[in-house]
Amino acid sequence: MNGEVLPREDFLEELRWRGFVEQCTDEAGLQELLAAGPVTAYIGFDPSADSLHCGSLVPIMGLVHLQRHGHRPLAIVGGGTGLIGDPSDKTEMRLLLSREQIHANMAGLREQLGRFIRFGDGPTDGLLLDNAEWLGEFNYIDFLREYGRHFSVNRMLTLESVKRRLDTGLSFLEFNYMLLQAVDFAVLNRRHGCRLQMGGGDQWGNIVMGVDLTRRLNQQEVYGLTFPLLTTAGGNKMGKTAEGAVWLDGTRTSPYDFYQYWINCDDRDVGRFLRLYTLLPRQEVERLAALRGAELRRAKRVLAREITALVHGEAAAQEAERAAAALFGGEGEAGSIPSSRRSGADLAEEGVPLTEALVGSGLCKSKGEARRLVRQQGVRVNGRVVADELYVLGPADVQDGRIVLQVGKKRHHHIQIDP
Repeated sequence: MNGEVLPREDFLEELRWRGFVEQCTDEAGLQELLAAGPVTAYIGFDPSADSLHCGSLVPIMGLVHLQRHGHRPLAIVGGGTGLIGDPSDKTEMRLLLSREQIHANMAGLREQLGRFIRFGDGPTDGLLLDNAEWLGEFNYIDFLREYGRHFSVNRMLTLESVKRRLDTGLSFLEFNYMLLQAVDFAVLNRRHGCRLQMGGGDQWGNIVMGVDLTRRLNQQEVYGLTFPLLTTAGGNKMGKTAEGAVWLDGTRTSPYDFYQYWINCDDRDVGRFLRLYTLLPRQEVERLAALRGAELRRAKRVLAREITALVHGEAAAQEAERAAAALFGGEGEAGSIPSSRRSGADLAEEGVPLTEALVGSGLCKSKGEARRLVRQQGVRVNGRVVADELYVLGPADVQDGRIVLQVGKKRHHHIQIDP
């Protein structure tokens, strides 16, 4: 991702203002290091699927800001650690993936990370690495002798990521995961001069162990920094919807659906999301975040367009924006979309069953057809797939004075809501 190079020493302040910083092992020491020259930092990505999702965008954007400030990002796709599975923030053991599955997943992740990070041979060009390259070299006895003796089981048991799992059970396989991640940092420091590891808040224990091991083995000061694990203002996990994860792969979550996810975010999240998920300058973010009432819709459109362009490209973002404008009564095709009127009182009292609205609008011939289409995820309300055949339309579904129903790709109906 190209763009102007910002002052190296401003990187940590940029992260603070944008809301990325949760914990740091030594903030003053890290700031001094950042000001002294380009710093190499890494984040690991788990190849448990062939696509990343919205929950991965915070660490990705962390690397983007690192590179924009003249530092060097390393993205580690865990071909080695993926064979174990990270137990952090999990309530039970993951299903073990085959080597073939992991390699296929890694190919998808490499392509996606390349949209955000400039990889190459320059001094601030990123590197994309597979930790199987070094973890696969060890036999068990040598690994224990070289690395295992530096870890205290007593200390490992005090880490939150471990304590949370002790009640439900933590396998010995998973217990070894933090050793492998710690070795990653030591190896990257030795081979690539890596001085900083970043990751989500659930990685704090793993990162601290890596910092400690690297200091012991390499006699060099290194640092760890974590980002907050985000939930929406409504308390939902970031990137999760009733229909599942919001993927960065356009074949899993279309650019239009991706755009609509951000358009439909809670009003309370707009300012925070503009800081975290766009590269807009501070003055523009603060101006948009200050909008209220109906004007806040403009800020949501900017948010959706900016992040869709980052993930799917400018052309896909413009196409999604045009489709949404037509569908929701912006310009062009909207005038030809059939519409009807309902009283706001109908929605406020008992609501209107979705199947009834589909039949009443003429989008479906019968309630049976409506229920079938809903079950098949062929119905959208305000651009969002609704798969619950018992769903009831209510005041929360009203946007800009209307509810937009859609069946399939081309059949639309606007329900205009009278006050």
